[in-house]
Amino acid sequence: MKRIVGIIGGMGPEATVDFYREIIRCTPAEKDQDHIPVLIYSNPEVPERTQAILEGGESPLPYILRTAQVLEQAGAGILTMPCNTAHYYFSQIQAGVAVPILNMIEETLRRFRALFPDGSRVGLLATTGTVRSGIYQGVFARAGVEVLVPGLEDQDLIYRAIHQVKAGRQDERTERMLESFGSALVQEGARAVVLGCTEIPLAFNQNRVNYPVLNATRILAEAAVAWARGEIE
Repeated sequence: MKRIVGIIGGMGPEATVDFYREIIRCTPAEKDQDHIPVLIYSNPEVPERTQAILEGGESPLPYILRTAQVLEQAGAGILTMPCNTAHYYFSQIQAGVAVPILNMIEETLRRFRALFPDGSRVGLLATTGTVRSGIYQGVFARAGVEVLVPGLEDQDLIYRAIHQVKAGRQDERTERMLESFGSALVQEGARAVVLGCTEIPLAFNQNRVNYPVLNATRILAEAAVAWARGEIE
């Protein structure tokens, strides 16, 4: 029986769809049967992660953990969580299930190191919760990589843009703005820019920028497919 990938979804629903679409796109398949089996639990009741981390809002941990446990009980052999900010709770979620969870941030670092072995700086576009919690900074610092982030005013605009995407109201202006913030980080010395929120790829045209982009959603999807195909343990 093929290995089954579980997706802890709903954060947000459209980002979950985009992640599954990326899994399909990076699977070498010529017919239906070549694709990998996937279980998706899209749980939109998970409380807002940034508010919980920065403002003491309701913790999303019990909701995420229950979602993970449902997927495990349904037969998933590995779990994925296409929400960067939720990785703030990664160790607690992993402790609550017996199956491994692919770490989106660690996979992104691994890709950065593969592409830029001597790179010492990377840019990050993400939610305010992801930026201020330091989850990317902590992982990348252990590899000697500094994470550059936008200034406070720009970060506020990015956070608003992310919520526009969640509401389905992004437009070309939103895309251009995000692309310009990435460009500014490259000008500060970043070797590449990480799209560190699963909503951002939905409003970011990688083909229109002239700097390297690391789409954390795509990177996680590629790792999930590699596991399902037995290429990694």
